[in-house]
This record gives sequence, structure tokens and C-alpha cells, in this order.
Amino acid sequence: MTPPGRPKKRLGQHFLKDPNTARIVAAGVGEGDVVLEIGPGRGALTGVLAGRAAFVHAVELDPDVLDSLESAVGERENVRVHAGDALTFDYAALDPAPDRLAANLPYNVASPLVLRLLEEVPGLRVLRFMVQLEVARRMAAGKESRDYGAYAALTGLLARGSVEHRVSPKVFEPPPRVESAVVELLRREPPLAAPEEYGAVKELVVAAFRSRRKRLANNLPGALRAAAPVALASIGFGPDARAEELGSEDFVALYRRLSGRGPG
Repeated sequence: MTPPGRPKKRLGQHFLKDPNTARIVAAGVGEGDVVLEIGPGRGALTGVLAGRAAFVHAVELDPDVLDSLESAVGERENVRVHAGDALTFDYAALDPAPDRLAANLPYNVASPLVLRLLEEVPGLRVLRFMVQLEVARRMAAGKESRDYGAYAALTGLLARGSVEHRVSPKVFEPPPRVESAVVELLRREPPLAAPEEYGAVKELVVAAFRSRRKRLANNLPGALRAAAPVALASIGFGPDARAEELGSEDFVALYRRLSGRGPG
């Protein structure tokens, strides 16, 4: 049994302990911002955020770290700790509504969580967080790069991403076995796909990357497969194009051609 307050492997916990790294994650936070922090742990980042932002919502799943978190926050009145699972938490209920994410995300849920935040919390204009370096690269990859896949294409529909800073394992307890990185996602206004298109474009992207060895057209379901070569040609790609050749904006254009909605 894990002692109270100790990092839990099953929760993907690697507690930040380095003040300088906390300041790097908090870069850009200003006195007018309402910040969402997910996985605050013992509060090393929370205290820095509270000193810069108008308000901080800290969402924590592990009740065993709450004493350490409250100690780090002290008597600050601009921090509210919420007990809950970040993957199912009701972000729409937060008041005041957050406009930024700053977090050392739990590594085992980072990918689905970030996509959920982009899809369901439109008020978040900037998402700046730490994840494993490999995951960071997959989130921010550009088309035709080794790390580019369905995930990067989907995040690219909603945000522009970049890997901002590599982070040593030594700044965490326990040290992870991999390097980490700070990622910054800036929400696109407007998004590349209109809200009413997004779900269908997402389905197209996921299908297109189903098998990277196949032509994009061959990964699509029957009706779309037959129409794909002509649609690809209309947006400047050959019939043998593979999914990794198309950027997020290209998938929107392809969807519009395939659905008869006109030019991309």
C-alpha cells in the first residue's frame, strides 16, 4: 500500500519539485487570468500560479496529497481546490471560467485529457503543460514528420502547438524514466473546422490514419473510398497520398469535398 502523500504509479504521478521549472510552466500567466491546473499534486506549481493569476482552479484526484497542497497554497483566497477525476470533471461548472491551462499533467491520461479540453472547454485560449517528451512531440508534430499522426491532426484542427522546453527527469519525484517537455497550444479562432463539421472531420482523420502503410483512400469506408481519389485531386494530392501528407487544414478541405460542401 502506498503511504499517504507518496506518488502513486497507477495515477501517473510525478510530482514537480523544482521552482524554476514551475516558473517555466507558468510563463505567460498574468494578473487578469483565471487558470485551470490539473494534477496539482503537492502544489509546487499551484503556489507560483496563485502569485501571478487572478484565480486558480486546481483539480486533484488523489485525496492523500490535499494536506500538502493546502500547505503550499497557504492562506491565499484566489485558489480553489476541486476533488475530482480530470477525465470526467464538469469544467463548464467552474466559476469564474478559466481562460488558461497551466499544469504538470498526469502522464497516464495526458493525451485524451488535452483533446477533451480542446473539444469541450472553448474558453481555454492557451494550454501550457508538461507531458512526456514523446507525447509532446506527437501533440505538436507537423505533417510528414516522423511524429505526425491522427492526434496531431486533430489537435491542429483546434490549436497551434509547439514544444517549448525540454525538462529533465531530475525535477520530479519520483523521476520518470523518460524526458519530459513543456507544450504550448494556442487555440485557433476560428477553428479550422466549424463546430458542426468537427465530429465528421474527426471521424475522417481517425479513419485515414487507421493503417499508415495503406493509401489514405484505402483506409476509408466503402462509399468514401470510391470518391476519395477525385476529392484528393481537387485539393492538390494524388490518388496514392497517405494520411501523413495531409495537414489539419487539408483534412477539412477533403471532408468538404467528400461531403459535397464545396471547396475546402
